[in-house]
Amino acid sequence: MDFTTLKIELDGPVARLLLNRPDKANAMSEAMWQELPRAAAWINSQKQIRVVILAGTGKHFTAGIDLKVLAGLSQRVLGPGCPARAREYLREWILGAQASLTAIENIRVPVIAAVQGACVGAGVDLIAACDLRYSTVDARFCIKEVDLAVVADVGTVQRLRHVIGFAKTAELTYTGETFTGGKAEAIGLVSAAYATGDELMAAVDALAKSLAAKSPLTVRGVKQSLLYSRDHTVAEGLEYVAGWNAAMLISADLNEAVSAYLAKRPAVFED
Repeated sequence: MDFTTLKIELDGPVARLLLNRPDKANAMSEAMWQELPRAAAWINSQKQIRVVILAGTGKHFTAGIDLKVLAGLSQRVLGPGCPARAREYLREWILGAQASLTAIENIRVPVIAAVQGACVGAGVDLIAACDLRYSTVDARFCIKEVDLAVVADVGTVQRLRHVIGFAKTAELTYTGETFTGGKAEAIGLVSAAYATGDELMAAVDALAKSLAAKSPLTVRGVKQSLLYSRDHTVAEGLEYVAGWNAAMLISADLNEAVSAYLAKRPAVFED
């Protein structure tokens, strides 16, 4: 957990993955792009972690990609040397950035985004890769890339249409509109918007602990089924979940859940 731009805090079965460049509004530097998949891999290696809360330190979630990264990419492509090789490098960088956010999506447990302050550009890409999203009412969201003459390319267009629909994704991507947490709740980008940051974190903490108390084997299966069904037909999704339950349904977790229900006591599950 030797990170320069991130911080991980553990609270029992709940991990808080924090973007940690508060003096730069948590802008996503080159180091942060590299550290996100490392953090995801570490979380996946810790079997006691059942839920992840993704948030930012300081006043903002993230101001999006650090403009120094874009400047560096421009210099690399427009500088001396073979232009084809420079563009090959740029393509590989974009694919690497996509993989960084896909690593967050592929964390094996639910990831809950808690947004306050700015959530701009790549920040929207990042929360689109999360399972659940919540914010403060005055949080500010913007798919900013169009105003920087960039086609959004690390996940917003591909993922957000499954959350808020194609038409609304198209509108926000074309216009670069800045909108508040209140509108984000109204269009379904976040499930709820809270008056203050303290209320937001209290609600998200409570939700995370509630999910962590459920069968971790089952919660991981629900996540896999949701992601698979999002990208496949209904028939394929049904086939997938049939295979999952054929392998996982009969378990110690099932026995404990039924026993706890009959005894009217809280269930206790192994990691």
